[in-house]
Amino acid sequence: MRKFLVILDDSRECLNAMRFAAMRAARTRGGVTILSVIPPDEFNHWIGVGDIMREEARERIHAHFEVFAKWMRDRQGVDPELIIREGDVVAEILAQIRVDESIGVLVLGAASGKKGPGPLVSQLSKSSGSLPVPVTIVPGDLSKERLEAIT
Repeated sequence: MRKFLVILDDSRECLNAMRFAAMRAARTRGGVTILSVIPPDEFNHWIGVGDIMREEARERIHAHFEVFAKWMRDRQGVDPELIIREGDVVAEILAQIRVDESIGVLVLGAASGKKGPGPLVSQLSKSSGSLPVPVTIVPGDLSKERLEAIT
């Protein structure tokens, strides 16, 4: 089964990327892997404090994941899997694609503000010619209706 890899972060455009991935997976009988990456610099504190912060970050990720997963199951019939990694976001995305050969498409959400599409889209689009899978960039301003029509 081909899977869509989508990134869970705190960005607003993440929502449309999640919707797109779930809708495409439902229509193509694929799956969805949701990846969340915890940057290592969040834990450069004393050992005990860093461990507590790491656990809080994981709890927050699981809570966000459950919201998206419930919608995907209820509305699209897709049961997503969650992967949490720690490290540099781009490096961890590429590492996940390398270890999971069933990932066929990376889905990213693009910001619509004047600051550009966002750091992740900017970084990955620079190396898009050498990525191991195609990248779909979903505009953050697309309506639910337009997403349904596209997918």
